[in-house]
Amino acid sequence: MTKRNWLFIVIALLLACLYVYHFTGWFQPKNIQISYTERSFRSRTLSRPDQPIILFGFGGQPYQLSEVKVVPLDAGQINPAAVPVWHLISDSRSAPVEFFTYGQNLPGMKPAVPGSHPEALKTNVTYRLWLRVGSLKGQCDFQLGGRPPATSPNR
Repeated sequence: MTKRNWLFIVIALLLACLYVYHFTGWFQPKNIQISYTERSFRSRTLSRPDQPIILFGFGGQPYQLSEVKVVPLDAGQINPAAVPVWHLISDSRSAPVEFFTYGQNLPGMKPAVPGSHPEALKTNVTYRLWLRVGSLKGQCDFQLGGRPPATSPNR
């Protein structure tokens, strides 16, 4: 083979690598897509009977959650180590879930701080839900009542 043929092969391989890197999702970090909805019917929990239910879903995709954390967004922006209003961690392997509600006891998960309970959500305060499933991560901004949050990155 001539030098010219080798040069064309190298250029073709570089263009192929550039295409794979730029136009495919092979090297992009994987994120969990999260959606939420607020239900205004009465909660079944006796501790918060009048608080609407916040339902989080993954579009029918079941995940074995490793960590669930909810923090007020203002506190999360000021202090990344803000005290969460709800924080669960997996003790071994959690059961796969397609959706869950705020404050729900998820199978295979326990509070990060033993004996802690989810705090009541406040109206017109934006919260951020952080999820971790192994190395995958996702987040969703939500708000109880009033106006919806300005942004919800769903990363």
